[in-house]
Amino acid sequence: MARIRSAKHDEHLTLVEHLDELRTRLIISIAAFVVAFGLCFWQNHAILDLLNNPLPHNRHPITLGVTEPFMTTLTVSAYAALLIALPIVLYQLYAFVLPAFSPAERRIALPLLLMVPFLFIAGVVFGYFFVLDPAVHFLLNFNDNQFNIQVRARDYYSFVMMMLLAMGIIFQIPMGILAIVRLGIATPQQLRQSRRYAYLAITVLAALLPSVDPVSMLIEMVPLIVLYEVSIVLASLFGQPGSRSATSAASPEGSGQAAG
Repeated sequence: MARIRSAKHDEHLTLVEHLDELRTRLIISIAAFVVAFGLCFWQNHAILDLLNNPLPHNRHPITLGVTEPFMTTLTVSAYAALLIALPIVLYQLYAFVLPAFSPAERRIALPLLLMVPFLFIAGVVFGYFFVLDPAVHFLLNFNDNQFNIQVRARDYYSFVMMMLLAMGIIFQIPMGILAIVRLGIATPQQLRQSRRYAYLAITVLAALLPSVDPVSMLIEMVPLIVLYEVSIVLASLFGQPGSRSATSAASPEGSGQAAG
């Protein structure tokens, strides 16, 4: 029978049982994506209208091939389905690797992993409402008197979806910072001292995003810098207890050894 529950940390499973559980979780993840894809394809007009909103003067992207409208609709529906199914996929991934963590490590990992879908959604929402519109406006109006500017559907939707996915991914900064602090890799003090290097890395990261224009780059940098600073504050408040508890747990051992 297929395993759908997480094994305990001290529970020993055979390779076949691990593969059986992995297969079950992959099936659940694929099923979630297929259901989301069916929903998105059913509502593809609403999704395409949403993505077309940033285009000026109610413009619609053009297609250059017989199959391009159908294939582009499929691609956009697949991207949207990925956004919807991601929390379920992340949960299945977490449930599969959970037995590898000790109880103490689970207490660290659980709140961090629960933040992943919320931060991802926040990044996508921010990208759509605050970055996409100025990026499209700047790029379509740049040297517009020198070009007959037409927007190709495949290129436009790929640009939009990649930018939204990138914003969702880079909004994971707080989770990453909390993780490295709680795992003892760095301290909030070290993060504050490395602030100038972090800002440089954020600038490079914003420059690598699909929007490419300087206006969008500045808009993208602001929340990343804010997220970095907020992450340091959160790490100072919530990142230290794990290390402190570990230290207090180790201290009786040290006293016992000293007494011996």
